[in-house]
Amino acid sequence: MTPATMRAIEISEAGGPDVLRPTTRPVPEPASGEILIKIEAAGVNRPDALQRAGAYAPPPDASDLPGLECAGEVVATGAGVSRWQVGDKVCALLPGGGYAEYATTHQDHALPVPEGLTMVEAAALCETFFTVWTNVFERGHLQAGETFLVHGGTSGIGTTAIQLARAFGARVFATAGSAEKCAKCVELGAERAINYKDEDFVEVVKSATDGRGVDLILDMVGGPYIARNIRALAVDGRLAMIAFLGGPKAEINFAQIMTKRLTVTGSTLRPRSVQDKAVIAEALRARVWPLIEAGRIAPVMDRVFPLAQAADAHRRIESAEHMGKIVLTLG
Repeated sequence: MTPATMRAIEISEAGGPDVLRPTTRPVPEPASGEILIKIEAAGVNRPDALQRAGAYAPPPDASDLPGLECAGEVVATGAGVSRWQVGDKVCALLPGGGYAEYATTHQDHALPVPEGLTMVEAAALCETFFTVWTNVFERGHLQAGETFLVHGGTSGIGTTAIQLARAFGARVFATAGSAEKCAKCVELGAERAINYKDEDFVEVVKSATDGRGVDLILDMVGGPYIARNIRALAVDGRLAMIAFLGGPKAEINFAQIMTKRLTVTGSTLRPRSVQDKAVIAEALRARVWPLIEAGRIAPVMDRVFPLAQAADAHRRIESAEHMGKIVLTLG
């Protein structure tokens, strides 16, 4: 029997981590095509912090609670659900609501927990793997033998992108902010890690590619990196933007885009349609989940906090000291 109410963490008002407050909410009911998940663990991501700060509003039909991914057990199904049964263990992309004991999501946005992973590890998969897959391989068209640069190499996105790009045969470069973080990037499969505090990533990747530049860059910094990314790209290169930690504006020379035939693209995941996310989930199920189960790729875990310490988890992710994923547990 599912209870009527649940523990959750809500955003009491826009602000810093301290605005995250414990609350009691009604347990959501799954609509047609949806499943209800009893959450064992939930991932913490940058968009959660942006939502908390008032800079990333949830879609109109989504929960106002933060949390975009989780792992847990299916405890109820809505009309028309055929993919999952009560008792199945899943990890899932959520439209919101992950900082709670229960959450709903569309049946096609859930994936089986990969064999060999704990529920805490599984909770760290979906938001970053969906994001990396769609931007690096679908929009960025990364191919085996190409060169790839990811900024923020020890973030959840970065650690995922390094592993996936290497697994699919690319030469990988990454930027990070310390010797320890650079070493982690190399451990995960980067050919060269660049400490952005004392090296110029444009010069490094140009030197490593005999002056050619890289084929694809995945950037979450923006701002002053945008023009430098364009200089670092090879002819026919692609730049994929997924965040703007350094700001969304830059002055760039469009002549370089024309003469090098560059493609500049970007996307956000949360507002995409149910069908779009379902297509990404199916690609991950077919192409990436076997690599996880074979032990070739794994989520890099930073720290685990109980749900009640969600504010500390946000302080951790905003400190930029973390390496890999931060997860909340519901014990």
